[in-house]
Amino acid sequence: MSVDRLQAHWGLTRMPFGKSLPVGSLSRHRSFQEAVARVSWAVTQRQAAVVTGEVGSGKTVAVRAALASLEPSRHLPVYVPDPTITLRGVHSQITTALGGSPQFYTGMLATQTARLLAGELDERGRLPVVVIDEAHLLSNTELESLRMLTNCDMDSESTFALILVGQPTLRRRLKLAVLAALDQRIGIRYQMGGMDPAETATYVKTHLAWAGRKELLFADDALAEIWQASRGYPRAVNNLATSAMVAAYAAGKAIIDKQCATAAVMETTE
Repeated sequence: MSVDRLQAHWGLTRMPFGKSLPVGSLSRHRSFQEAVARVSWAVTQRQAAVVTGEVGSGKTVAVRAALASLEPSRHLPVYVPDPTITLRGVHSQITTALGGSPQFYTGMLATQTARLLAGELDERGRLPVVVIDEAHLLSNTELESLRMLTNCDMDSESTFALILVGQPTLRRRLKLAVLAALDQRIGIRYQMGGMDPAETATYVKTHLAWAGRKELLFADDALAEIWQASRGYPRAVNNLATSAMVAAYAAGKAIIDKQCATAAVMETTE
């Protein structure tokens, strides 16, 4: 089955539950709005922030929405999607984003990174906003190294904002004694949860409207089934809603009912 045929069957101009949805068209449920507000505040205060949540809870999307609202003339987002590139790789990526040529020796590179972070604000008037995604994959040593970047100017006002994004294990690890110094520097913490049933229904309908479908498509009992199976986490909702659309199309149905949603749940849990 082609995507074009599926879209035509449901009267869609594009697929509603993919990654192409623009930030401005996202359904802003409570947890999403809370995360965006906290990241925005951390940037304003030049603080370190930690945003955690289960896989598929929408952490990265929320941070992306917060970054999209920043004034480009006053902020420079630096996004590191994969911290497993090693500490040197993280420093190199930050340095390159700031217009530098990474030093060969690791010690000199760390100093160069800190200097460039400070220089971006002092010389160009732009606040660097460093976002480390999947930060739970960092070792304690690597996390401590990130803290050292904030030690510039003898603990005076920070020269950049640091946003750590990861799974709930990150939040727990930061309470370890070995990371006490970093933990004390974190001004904002937020744990993202799933959407409630009403938010899930709104989420699905909002994304369908963006894709060109404003008429009823999912029956209420189908949405309830999707919410229960997904626990309200956006990524799981996306996957289940898409699978239910395919199941209903294959069955020749005009509306996606509970039976189609149940079939989608069974497919994803097998």
